[in-house]
Amino acid sequence: MEVHFSPELQAKLNHVAAENSSASDVYVQQLVEHYLDHDAWFRQKVKRGLAQLDREEFLTHEEVGQRLEQMLRS
Repeated sequence: MEVHFSPELQAKLNHVAAENSSASDVYVQQLVEHYLDHDAWFRQKVKRGLAQLDREEFLTHEEVGQRLEQMLRS
């Protein structure tokens, strides 16, 4: 796979990679892997949250306000 960057973006990439003592291609691979791992984690959390909504496991705005008030009084 080949990826082409604008000269400005390539310069930024080279600069940041050098600051991290890494070659640009290795740094991009690390960034992509981190992004994909985070994306998978995020999607799983969203699915879990949607399932909780389907099961009506949530607090209303008023309930959140009440809990905050109780916490602040403690």
